[in-house]
Amino acid sequence: MPESFFAFDYALLFAVPRVDRGERINVGVLLYSPAAEFLAAAINVDTERLRALDSNADVELIQAALNFIQMVCAGDPAAGPAATRSARARFGWLTAPRSTVVQPGAVHGGITAKPEVELDRLMDRMVR
Repeated sequence: MPESFFAFDYALLFAVPRVDRGERINVGVLLYSPAAEFLAAAINVDTERLRALDSNADVELIQAALNFIQMVCAGDPAAGPAATRSARARFGWLTAPRSTVVQPGAVHGGITAKPEVELDRLMDRMVR
């Protein structure tokens, strides 16, 4: 039996310790595949690189914002009303432009047989 492939959209997540300067590092990936019923965020904060941008970067605040994103992806009610929306609405809300210490990048697309493996591959290629 041939393997099924699923379309997906993804966006990088950036840590921007000083929003006024606009300098950023890649800290995660959001991946959404409606056909596979998959929405997840993987994160990895390299604190040494983050502190190279801003020695006073609030790593705990950035980590908390990233953890919140993972909770919204998972539909965790503790994340509030945003987490109760459809997966499509959550992905749209999470990828909307914003001026905060964690910002989403542009949305890109692709196809994969295994969204969770693709998420890990994107993390290896773009973040780690």
